[in-house]
Amino acid sequence: MRVRAVLAVLYLIYNAGTDNLDDGTALRSEAIRLARALVSLMPDEPEAAGLVALLLLNESRVPARRGGVAVLLRDQDRTRWDRAMIEAGHTIVRECISGGRPGPYQLQAAIQAVHCDATTYESTDWHQIVALYDHLAALMPTPVVALNRAIAVGETAGPATALGLLDRIEPELDDYGPLHAARAAMLRRLGRASEAVDAYGRAAALATSDADRRYLRSQIGELTGRADR
Repeated sequence: MRVRAVLAVLYLIYNAGTDNLDDGTALRSEAIRLARALVSLMPDEPEAAGLVALLLLNESRVPARRGGVAVLLRDQDRTRWDRAMIEAGHTIVRECISGGRPGPYQLQAAIQAVHCDATTYESTDWHQIVALYDHLAALMPTPVVALNRAIAVGETAGPATALGLLDRIEPELDDYGPLHAARAAMLRRLGRASEAVDAYGRAAALATSDADRRYLRSQIGELTGRADR
């Protein structure tokens, strides 16, 4: 239980450094350093290694997201990703999988490894990602896991199926901006522009960073501009 708490704190430290990618570099680097130190102290704890892999794989994509502008995964310039970090993360994930003791951080790292392995957004193995989320949900059945799984389902089964899953968890995540942003994206794909605008508006009101807020408002502008035409 203590190890789980320490890992959770380190992950929170890292995520705090993602609110502003340009100013949060030191915080993220310290979280990675501490996670690596924990692995050296507990080499037989696969979840500690899983956290290191997760942080490295997340950090590998930061160069494509800097500049105070929210850049979605599908729009990122993958040539700017840090390949050394990706290789290091992949190596740790493979070692964790071979150990046969999967845990939440290892599974989250495996999901990010699949994302980082794809040369384009379209070539992402979304079926594998959904399967990994199924395993993660069995170990950690939280609304946020269900949200991320629903987004992946949108790439395999379509936006209508994903929207149905999102609507089920909306009461639990009504004050969580990413839920409304995901709903907006699915509504937009379904051609339900006015509902998408409302969902983007709710997401923007709940956004915790200026970059996210600007992005969400830009989506509203695109939709209302099309409606005007």
